[in-house]
Amino acid sequence: MLTINLIREQKEFIIKRLKIKNFEAKSIVKKILLLDSSLRKIQSKTELLQGEMNRVSKEIGILLKDGKLKEAEKAKKKTSSLKVKIKSLSDKLIPIENNLRTEIIKLPNLPHETVPKGYGANNNVKVKEHKVKIHISESALPHWDLIKKYDIIDFDLGIKLTGAGFPVYKGKGAKLQRALIRFFLDEGEKAGYTEMMPPIMVNEESGFGTGQLPDKEGQMYHATLDNFYLIPTAEVPVTNIYRNIILNADKLPIKNIAYTPCFRREAGSWGADVRGLNRLHQFDKVEIVQIAHPDHSYKCLNEMVKYVEGLIIKLRLPYRILRLCGGDMSFTSALTYDFEVWSAAQKRWLEVSSVSNFESFQANRLKCRFKEKGDKQTRLVHTLNGSALALPRIVAAILENNQTESGIKIPKVLIPYTGFEMIN
Repeated sequence: MLTINLIREQKEFIIKRLKIKNFEAKSIVKKILLLDSSLRKIQSKTELLQGEMNRVSKEIGILLKDGKLKEAEKAKKKTSSLKVKIKSLSDKLIPIENNLRTEIIKLPNLPHETVPKGYGANNNVKVKEHKVKIHISESALPHWDLIKKYDIIDFDLGIKLTGAGFPVYKGKGAKLQRALIRFFLDEGEKAGYTEMMPPIMVNEESGFGTGQLPDKEGQMYHATLDNFYLIPTAEVPVTNIYRNIILNADKLPIKNIAYTPCFRREAGSWGADVRGLNRLHQFDKVEIVQIAHPDHSYKCLNEMVKYVEGLIIKLRLPYRILRLCGGDMSFTSALTYDFEVWSAAQKRWLEVSSVSNFESFQANRLKCRFKEKGDKQTRLVHTLNGSALALPRIVAAILENNQTESGIKIPKVLIPYTGFEMIN
């Protein structure tokens, strides 16, 4: 969430920048500033009355000491009157504070200066494309046919057990899934990330802290009796570890990695774009999270982009990197890079990772701050996260791109983890 100081000081800049995200902020900003003005007036009056009450309270002690009982009694009545006025102002303050918070959280994060204007995926900017020679026949099968042919993932069984979008991984399919998770976690440890194993359900405060609530509640599975939410990504619990924490600057950046199942309602369309593993309600993902010093967060972002790129290169998948335009970015992001891998049988690009810098937007919600050595003042950290990687479409691309007449070749880097070289 944007800070009230920023909204006060840079009203026009905020309105202008949010147009890059196709968000009209003028009326909301105006309402915020009116509420803020009312709030500050009441706070100012309250402070004056509180100061007056403190002064009179001290006088009571002096008057009593001097034996001036009538004057002391009169002063006591005055403090009672001041308490009533202060209570009245406090009662007015609470709804204004609530309304102010409600309006501020309607504003998305400001896009970074490099974010292009645009309305959707067609306006994203290609930063890089890396080609890999793929040798498959014209009759190559899409992954939803390959998984049936080799009996490695069962969608019908998932429907029986739960519903559409909850596949059952079997045999070598399950082992490939586990191999990818272990590979991603091991690579993260080599890169200096500390592995975490967080809960896969979070409370409302955690959902608010990273910006999923109240923006995306319709996309999250909600355990209503306990008011817990199944996580859409490990970003939510891992980032919330640092909620209401003051960190030391010399400990930054903090680098965490976590594997979790992820859950998304994904109300969506029909057709090839969502067939097979292309879109699921439950899927596995390894996530990287950094808590960074504001002066170095874009260096951290570039490092994370290079790291994710390295994983895809090791899997020998064709890929491209896109800088998202304003209209295709999330509510919380300041700058996002998407990674897509080429699916040879589907002949289309599949998104497998988003790597984002949220600057102080999440940190302000989380109240996650840091302090420089010897400095009394605290500052908000910057938070970053990225998929490293989301498994379903990676698996789809591996199956399609590596199919042969005798079976599906396992990428060389995964063989020590699978224990086999072919799915046949």
